[in-house]
Amino acid sequence: MSKKRRQYSNEFKAKVALAALKGDETTSALAARFEVHPSMVSQWKRELLDNAAGIFDSSSGKAAQKGQEEIDILYREIGKLTVERDFLSRKARSLSRAQRLAMIEPPSSATPSLRRQCQLLGISRSSLYYQQREWLAEDLVLMRLIDEQHLLTPVYGSRRMTVHLNRLGHRVNRKRVRRLMRQMGLQAIYPRPRTSLPGKGHRIYPYRLRGLTIDRPNQVWATDISYVPLVRGFMYLVAVMDWHSRRVLSWRVSNTLDTDFCVDALEEALARHGPPEFFNTDQGCQFTSQAFTGVLEAHGVTISMDGKGCYRDNIFVERLWRSVKYECVYLKAFKDGAHLKQELGRYFAWYNQERPHQGLDDATPDEVYFPQLVKQAA
Repeated sequence: MSKKRRQYSNEFKAKVALAALKGDETTSALAARFEVHPSMVSQWKRELLDNAAGIFDSSSGKAAQKGQEEIDILYREIGKLTVERDFLSRKARSLSRAQRLAMIEPPSSATPSLRRQCQLLGISRSSLYYQQREWLAEDLVLMRLIDEQHLLTPVYGSRRMTVHLNRLGHRVNRKRVRRLMRQMGLQAIYPRPRTSLPGKGHRIYPYRLRGLTIDRPNQVWATDISYVPLVRGFMYLVAVMDWHSRRVLSWRVSNTLDTDFCVDALEEALARHGPPEFFNTDQGCQFTSQAFTGVLEAHGVTISMDGKGCYRDNIFVERLWRSVKYECVYLKAFKDGAHLKQELGRYFAWYNQERPHQGLDDATPDEVYFPQLVKQAA
């Protein structure tokens, strides 16, 4: 006898999504607290952000009710009308895997069998019964060691990283190391064709900084995303930096790897300091999305993107991550997202205002970014 799948009310989904949106806990911690799959936490957070504007539309309630009625009619027709089957299947397969999993309903007289629904949605039936285990303490230790070594030797792939961990006394195989590196978004740096692909339909811009003399603030800004370990799980950090002064103009932390927190950091930097002449990123789907590039285009900023496998094209931000992790992250055990944000806020304030930078002749980023303040003090 098959086990009946658990159904979640809209109120429960909203509660989980709001907790995820707050950003104080990782998706793993939220999934354990609410006893749901981590992919559901990310999915419900995404749906809450996408549908937030509809709350202020007086007709949104009727539209939502009408949309639900239409979905119910489509579900009753699935399996009966073969002409509509292919159309619905193609539409459904354009959604993410988490969205398709959320569409599965218990079989009844009004819905097809689980096997039929999985066939139409293009997912494996075994994935319906899979429950992701919590992160093991040993995995978190390995991920931290991998992250530390990747900063020192970004050319290490899963093979060399496995040898490195074995030499430290951790008996792990390559398959496990490769899985952890993939989860952390880490890849070895070496020339290879067509590996850093943008999202579907996203435009790639050329690298425009080669041979450019960067000699003033707000001439070139850059950004990137990095993994940050916590006691339980991990989060993602994005920062916007001014290349000339190395000043961190804005930053954001998120428990999901989406585009919104990157756009928030960008809009904060633009609101505080005005638009730069150039803005450089890598070819990650967060930075090639229309939501991100559209903000830059609206402010008349020239967009530049790293070449494939050319990590040195954004070397200043990569160097920033090494400073952040060795001077802040690896010295502390962050309990949750709130603790992480508090400590990062202190660190970036110290980094901008007090930390001397060798590349700036031992001046601080603020002294180079705000030269008029130095003149007034003198």
